[in-house]
Amino acid sequence: TKDTVVAMTMFPPPLDILNGVPGMAQALILISVAHLFLSVSKPLSAQLSLLYEFMFLRPPKISVSLTLAESTDDGVKGEPLANPQVHIASEPDKVQCWDPSTLQHLGTAPAMNKAEVDALCAKAAQAQKSWSQTTYTQRRMVLRTIQKYILDHQEDICRVCARDSGKPKVDALLGEVMTTCEKIRCINMNGEEWLQKSYRPVGLMMIHKTAYVEYVPFGVLGVIAPWNYPFHNMLNHVISGLFSGNAVVSKVSEYTTWSAAYFTRIVKAALEAHGHDPDVVQTLTGLGECGAALVQSPHVDKIIFTGSPAVGRKVMSGCAPNVKPCILELGGKDPMVFCDDVKIDDVVPWAMRGCFQNCGQNCCGVERLFVYESVQSKFLSSVVPKVKAMRQGVPNAACGNDGNVDCGAMIMPAQLDIIEALVKDAVDKGAKLHCGGKKNSSLNGQFFEPTILSEITPDMRISKEEVFGPIMCIVTVPNDSDDECIRLVNNCDFGLGASVFSGSQKRAQKLGDAIRSGMVTINDFGVNYLIQSLPFGGVKESGFGRFAGPEGLRACCLERSVVIDRIPGVRTSIPPPINYPIEAKQGLNFGMSLMKLMYSESIFSKLAGIIGLIKNS
Repeated sequence: TKDTVVAMTMFPPPLDILNGVPGMAQALILISVAHLFLSVSKPLSAQLSLLYEFMFLRPPKISVSLTLAESTDDGVKGEPLANPQVHIASEPDKVQCWDPSTLQHLGTAPAMNKAEVDALCAKAAQAQKSWSQTTYTQRRMVLRTIQKYILDHQEDICRVCARDSGKPKVDALLGEVMTTCEKIRCINMNGEEWLQKSYRPVGLMMIHKTAYVEYVPFGVLGVIAPWNYPFHNMLNHVISGLFSGNAVVSKVSEYTTWSAAYFTRIVKAALEAHGHDPDVVQTLTGLGECGAALVQSPHVDKIIFTGSPAVGRKVMSGCAPNVKPCILELGGKDPMVFCDDVKIDDVVPWAMRGCFQNCGQNCCGVERLFVYESVQSKFLSSVVPKVKAMRQGVPNAACGNDGNVDCGAMIMPAQLDIIEALVKDAVDKGAKLHCGGKKNSSLNGQFFEPTILSEITPDMRISKEEVFGPIMCIVTVPNDSDDECIRLVNNCDFGLGASVFSGSQKRAQKLGDAIRSGMVTINDFGVNYLIQSLPFGGVKESGFGRFAGPEGLRACCLERSVVIDRIPGVRTSIPPPINYPIEAKQGLNFGMSLMKLMYSESIFSKLAGIIGLIKNS
């Protein structure tokens, strides 16, 4: 029920909410509430403070206006566009928006130029001055208000995501709504602790000093978000940016611009509900010029980019003249490994989820499926009928459709041609096509059929290039060799995530340890992203830097080293032998004696150092 969802995600209202709830459900609710507070590693006083905050400081209900297209599945009227394009000559200052599953026109948004971008970034920088002075309780309340709205409007958000990106509503719920709520929960429960001063040990020479690192807001974070998860990819950095005291300016993808207006209204309404300046969050719409202007803006202090390696290099180049720091998440060719001792019926659902969720448009989706030779035949006989039976179509109940689909549309039109070329190259070089492999001509939108390819070899483009589509690429691991498996897996320019399945967890973990990637999951897939205390990011062509976890939250901050007196009045003084003007011989002997005292491992040498200090003082 809705009440159960609320209780599992936030602290519940008075517990009479449980009256009439079945006993097992009551147990799950109470366990989840206990976990909410007791699983965090903080002092009891801090836990009790949070408990009080969540029990007695309730977030308000906010009202956000919705258009007919946002509030109703069949809320868009009009014929499909013949040749949809984000930019047309007749409206050069506009971004064109359409539903990729129906090709219906959704409207336009401004194609912002450099002057417009700079003006919004300046507004954000001004608003950040007051926002940076807010308390963590105030920041949590804004995030809790956003979360309350999300929980009360889950289907609206899923509908808008489905309309703008073509994904089924269930994919939107799992990949957009759930991940965002978990991010808020994790940040609210742990963020304050992660941003506390980090005290550091000092040596004997500085024993009279206290040293720590403090995490100071950068100022304005510039975010360039991709199109695959329009709600989460925008809210993701707004959550961490706001909590760490920053302003956030997000340039959304030109292919999912339409939904950004609704999502921005949610955030601004939550800020306004608590008396904060909504200008601390800004959304930019436009093309490449808009993104470049954000990177180059003097008001922006750090860039967080998610996209392709090619564009990532341009972002780095744009940051270089001002030595502006950046985080780059550049996609992947994530492997999933099925050893010879797996139970096929258990792993097939994970293969399908990894390859076909969100129509394969996932940064950490499964792009290469390594199946050990002795179980490959059984795996194929199980998975092929299931993929052939997948329903593809319009994800909303619109235009005469019922919305009951497993696989939706592709977001970017050009991606269909890219995928088709990759499949053709693979088949021409010997890959076996079991199903799919082409655009879905029975549907009017941007659909590519769920596809299975086996006998993939390293000379095929599809084994090296990111596909970002509904393709299951199966690589045979010859002779069930673990060593050969690792060699094949690591023969790749990307290194974002990986998952390994085996009947032996020890064996799976050994394989995982040998994979060169930023993340690895053992006997599971994708769950690391639902553990928001873990950092997200990769190596090699997958980029550098992290978001999520303490590492990601601290990456929103300047790490400032601070040294203060441990005892008031006890301060560092410069001994006369090394104070200007220096008598060279005496100063050198004094310094060498001091080195012996501080760093020698011999007690006799330390004693000699003390004597030397006395003689040369």
